[in-house]
Amino acid sequence: MAIDIKVPELPESVADGTIATWHVKEGDTVSRDQNLVDIETDKVVLEVVAEADGVVGKITAQEGDTVEGQQVIGNIEEGSASGSDKADSKDADNSDADAAEDNAADDADDSDTEEQGDDTSGESIEVVVPELPESVSEATIATWHVKAGDKVSRDQNLVDIETDKVVLEVVAEADGVLEEIIHDEGANVGAKEVIGKIVKGAAAKSSSSKSKSESKASNESAESSSDKDASDAISPSVRRLLAEHDLKASDVKGTGKDGRLTKEDVEKHVKSAGEKKSASSAESKSAPQAVGGDRTQKRVPMTRLRKTIAKRLLEAKNSTAMLTTFNEVNMKPIMDLRKTYQKEFEDRHGIRLGFMSFYVKAVVEALKRFPEVNASIDGDDIVYHNYFDVSIAVSTPRGLVTPVLRDADKLSLAEIEAGIKELAIKGRDGKLTLDEMQGGNFTITNGGVFGSLLSTPILNPPQSAILGMHKIQDRPMAVDGKVEILPMMYLALSYDHRIIDGKESVGFLVTVKNLLEDPQRLLLDI
Repeated sequence: MAIDIKVPELPESVADGTIATWHVKEGDTVSRDQNLVDIETDKVVLEVVAEADGVVGKITAQEGDTVEGQQVIGNIEEGSASGSDKADSKDADNSDADAAEDNAADDADDSDTEEQGDDTSGESIEVVVPELPESVSEATIATWHVKAGDKVSRDQNLVDIETDKVVLEVVAEADGVLEEIIHDEGANVGAKEVIGKIVKGAAAKSSSSKSKSESKASNESAESSSDKDASDAISPSVRRLLAEHDLKASDVKGTGKDGRLTKEDVEKHVKSAGEKKSASSAESKSAPQAVGGDRTQKRVPMTRLRKTIAKRLLEAKNSTAMLTTFNEVNMKPIMDLRKTYQKEFEDRHGIRLGFMSFYVKAVVEALKRFPEVNASIDGDDIVYHNYFDVSIAVSTPRGLVTPVLRDADKLSLAEIEAGIKELAIKGRDGKLTLDEMQGGNFTITNGGVFGSLLSTPILNPPQSAILGMHKIQDRPMAVDGKVEILPMMYLALSYDHRIIDGKESVGFLVTVKNLLEDPQRLLLDI
């Protein structure tokens, strides 16, 4: 039976998306919950997973194509891999494993000789923390991607180091073997501190002795490596479960195809661990007894990024006189304009015309008319900024970040779209630099992509205002004495009343509303 591969339901403020990356091709065998394709929208990347085991049939939308919600972009032939094929594959795997075990003993002497030679002649290279920005005194080791004894290649990412706002990658300077890890995950480290050592040119330490038990261990290690490669296809739901329970893919035994993890595997592992923890806590006098064996909890330290976010948000609440004013905007003119010129715009500039470029353009024009909103307080002084650096709130796996779009007043709609897309992708991949995170005179946050209908955004210090955009929803509106159904969106402007009065805040928001409802004004600069 054929199962359609469909684009997920898009938020109403997102008209369409783009096929970013197909992770499979026609004829590939896939398993349930395996990530098939990434679809990119204005602010988020959506993952489409397989609904069942099967084989990828026809792919009808290629990378770069623009697609809409619920559009069919391919199909899966459910259960197309025959039982005999699976059996043959299993026999072949067993045969390969037997052959590997037979060859292990034959290669042991040569392997030992080569390793011995490499170890004695290998140069030791230190793995050091990169130079940190002046405003960052220390960092935390977030994730080691290799373990002691693993073979590494030049430029391979070894470890992620997290500062207050960005994640730094430390790569291998040469081929070799990671001999030692000096500082484990969670350790606080300083700039240029040695956190590990690599033996240059050494071969990975394999269990290649003449004993059958060690040869078997080598085969198991190879299988484990294969499982790690297969974990690249872990579904989003499984990734979320792993993150929620502070687990790594290697902690859980996968029972899916090729050792892939399923939700059931993670849930079973968590339940089993919870039962063990409950049993041990029942014996401990310092911990209360768990009721029913499933009332478990965990305690994990905040990441540096989360601590920084918490500190800044609390500071904004405690040190500013924050108020929020609201309005609503009819999005039909912009939606009609996008529909008319979308294809021509994309053909000309190589990027889709989204809503965010209109938001930024309208905000910049309003900031020009109300300079207080573009200012900030420094002690007893008001600093008026004669440039327009707009922060764009981006949701990432590590938390909310606000990279900055520099000199937005000098950018065209296409350049704004390209800039926002680049920042969003860097945020998703943890590639944002400290320079891209600092500064910004005003922030735009678009909760509408997640379905938010109305909210009161919180200030991003030392900025004096932030604009919240929300879900576009059809509502009955009175127009010239008649009721019409129009796509409406609420606007929310939070501002610091110490520097911005009600007149300026309301005037600013009304200006943004008028410009969005009559987008020709943005193009004519009136």
